[in-house]
Amino acid sequence: MNNELIFLDYPPSLIAKKLKMCNDYEAKYGASKTVTAWKKWCESYDYRKKEWQWRHNVAKSINYNTNYLKPYYNE
Repeated sequence: MNNELIFLDYPPSLIAKKLKMCNDYEAKYGASKTVTAWKKWCESYDYRKKEWQWRHNVAKSINYNTNYLKPYYNE
């Protein structure tokens, strides 16, 4: 069995709805970095795919047997 996940894009109707929400928010409150990022996410397939890959690679990089709070040296 293959453990690799495959990117499946969101339906265009949901992406269009999110983009409309972003545009409405921006018209009401002005531009912000968060809205700019969401608009870029809505407008670019490659951006959505790379963001998805980044999130999954971060999750894969976590080693559950490691205490990340322990210093690197022995006390």
